[in-house]
Amino acid sequence: MDVWSIIGWGGSALVVLSLLQTRILRLRVLNLVGCVILVGFNAVVGVWPMVGMNAVLAVINVVHLWRLLRHRHDETEYQVLQVDESDEYLGYILDRHQKEIIRFNPGFTPGTSQYAFLVQHGDRTVGVVLAHDAGDGRAQIDLDYAVPKYRDFTPGEFVYRRSDVFTDRGFRQVLASPRMRDSTPYLKNLGFHRDGNDLVLNL
Repeated sequence: MDVWSIIGWGGSALVVLSLLQTRILRLRVLNLVGCVILVGFNAVVGVWPMVGMNAVLAVINVVHLWRLLRHRHDETEYQVLQVDESDEYLGYILDRHQKEIIRFNPGFTPGTSQYAFLVQHGDRTVGVVLAHDAGDGRAQIDLDYAVPKYRDFTPGEFVYRRSDVFTDRGFRQVLASPRMRDSTPYLKNLGFHRDGNDLVLNL
């Protein structure tokens, strides 16, 4: 197999791989890279209809990526809704994603949080943040979960950026869950800092 055949097969493999992604941002990036590779490959071998098709798909991917990244941190695109911890719809979301929640949050036990927030993008629930009163004016995060499709968009940030959801309840600080230690860059970008063994956000 020559080099160009390897490149062509590689581009095709990327396009197929992109369609298997659950994260929308990763899907678009992989699909774009695959299409660009296939534009070059098909131009070399002279298959012009495939050049045209992949060029159009690449442009479509660029437009979608621009829109996704443009609104990634836009508060007008996301809404934070507080619900009761016993809310039936919240229970449905937690049950639906239970396996993945436990996978990334071992030891998490539903039903122990006093505060529950749903993050909405249009009519879709894309994230859940649960917390309880840790005393001394501190809210302890029990769960910060994003559905797979929106995991690259960290929707939980909109709960922390709207500090009034905590300050209105008398909290002065938010403590990150110990299960979120692997999310340190995400938390630091939101203003969390290390205080002893805790990651803390001052409100």
